[in-house]
Amino acid sequence: MTGPTPDPSSSAVRDEDAFDVPAVAAYLGRGPIAGVRQFRGGASNLTYLLQYDADVTGQPDLVLRRPPAGAKARGAHDMAREHDVQAALAPVFPQVPAMVALCTDESVIGSEFYVMEKVAGAIPRQDFGFPVSPEQADNLCDRALDTLVALHGVDVDAVPALTALNRGDGYVARQVGGWTRRFADARTDDTGDWSDVLAWLDEHQPADVAQRLIHNDFRLDNLVLDPDTLGVRAVLDWEMATVGDPLMDLGGALAYWVEATDDEVFQLFRRQPTTTPGMWTRDRLVDAYLERSGLSLPDGGWRFYEVFGLFRLAVIAQQIWYRYVHRQTTNESYAVFGPAVGYLETRCRGLLSGGAS
Repeated sequence: MTGPTPDPSSSAVRDEDAFDVPAVAAYLGRGPIAGVRQFRGGASNLTYLLQYDADVTGQPDLVLRRPPAGAKARGAHDMAREHDVQAALAPVFPQVPAMVALCTDESVIGSEFYVMEKVAGAIPRQDFGFPVSPEQADNLCDRALDTLVALHGVDVDAVPALTALNRGDGYVARQVGGWTRRFADARTDDTGDWSDVLAWLDEHQPADVAQRLIHNDFRLDNLVLDPDTLGVRAVLDWEMATVGDPLMDLGGALAYWVEATDDEVFQLFRRQPTTTPGMWTRDRLVDAYLERSGLSLPDGGWRFYEVFGLFRLAVIAQQIWYRYVHRQTTNESYAVFGPAVGYLETRCRGLLSGGAS
């Protein structure tokens, strides 16, 4: 028997994130699970690799998603919603993993969870982990952007499960209001004064440019790539997918896009290999997206989407920092999120004063 081979993009399960593995094996009915690994990240929903001994069970490895300990499965951690969006997308956008099972019985492991097939390929993290030429990096940006444009081109009205996500016009306004409330709810004693940034966002918000299916967390480290061609095999992490303004989706994605010429502090935010020679700049990505999608910027230009993307990233960091400050998590890697919020405040303010993006 060969036994399971450790996945290089995963590590041992953290104690606070462990679950009843035999209970999951019994629920799935595919034989014993030989090993469980936890994928890196997981500040929101947690992701695990379920490894099977193929010589014993004949089963391929699977991936399990569940909320963090203590979180409720509804709202921001709605497993059924995340599962159902991907199941509905499969016939019209094939770059999603195949769904295997959804468990809404919290008595199994203490929360809802779903299981999907593991898509073979490479997930680019801070670095690719293998040699990539400038030409290959250029090609990856081209293909990743095509994938985002294709996602935004899905005919939502033809898929009832996706149509139900559409709340109509006013997406930008709902996002500004919603993330502002989340920020207020997550404030800690060290949170800075964001009042000028919040006032600017409220005053300068544009009308929606369109209503499209959006991912809301489109990053390179949420893509599974063919390691030979760097083509996109699958898009992962559909927790925040909905129907809304596609330029807001692009702005959220580019908040994570760190360039080689960005300052030293912003370099510390990098979770993707976007500084690799050959990778596109944020400006080039915006221009190419507009050309391929056929959409146009509103009169105010791109600045609103860039500022909002960074503010939204700050709220996500503040929510994690709040959990750390109140000892709702013991993960010491979250200790950097407080200073990160302060930096993003300064970066937003610099954009408002006309600083370089």
